[in-house]
Amino acid sequence: MTPERRKAVWAIYVWCRRTDELVDGPNSSYITPKALDRWEKRLEDLFEGRPYDMYDAALADTVSKFPVDIQPFKDMIEGMRLDLWKSRYRSFDELYLYCYYVAGTVGLMTVPVMGIAPDSKASAESVYNAALALGIANQLTNILRDVGEDSRRGRIYLPLDELAEAGLTEDDIFRGKVTDKWRKFMKGQIQRARLFFDEAEKGVAHLDSASRWPVLASLWLYRQILDAIEANDYNNFTKRAYVNKAKKLLSLPVAYARAAVAS
Repeated sequence: MTPERRKAVWAIYVWCRRTDELVDGPNSSYITPKALDRWEKRLEDLFEGRPYDMYDAALADTVSKFPVDIQPFKDMIEGMRLDLWKSRYRSFDELYLYCYYVAGTVGLMTVPVMGIAPDSKASAESVYNAALALGIANQLTNILRDVGEDSRRGRIYLPLDELAEAGLTEDDIFRGKVTDKWRKFMKGQIQRARLFFDEAEKGVAHLDSASRWPVLASLWLYRQILDAIEANDYNNFTKRAYVNKAKKLLSLPVAYARAAVAS
């Protein structure tokens, strides 16, 4: 990836991290809907070339150099608004919308920076859809990894209707006991997340050649968190699934080789 693109992706990442910290950071208890309204106004200002600080200035510079659209950024703020009041999701449709707001948007933000390969025969829409799928896959993985942590904060980011179909209740989540019902439920949730990763991977070959390796490497590394949940016997209540350093190091050259083949 070119230095200019790296700087642009960094600027987007920093903005997303700062936005997330508003509702998940140390001062989250003081955040109100009005505070998010002010953050959105600040976003509009930086898109119009009026940044408030050096981090805003970095994103304003990105906006001036790449065809980045403001809507995904606004949508991410909408996801933060949801986190202020919503802690249950009745169905996967509801959960999907939340995942779009807080993570799918990142894919839409970064495609204009990553670039689509000049010789790609894929439509721009299909490339954006693949980027969206990667964001959804990442967020679903976060949710499945953090079930225990979220439950201790009184939050359940799982489709309640699917929990009920599996014979599980909210109390089962709060008790945090791994049962056969839980294992079966988790297998289905992991399978769904992997389908989104598969959809995302199809789009990598259509990105600009310089951008493929970092995207593919991050996809592979994140997907391995699902393997770690399985290795923990689906205990995501008290065990945190992670990819160890050795596996990460092994994945990078393989992803580089695959990205090169796609060139």
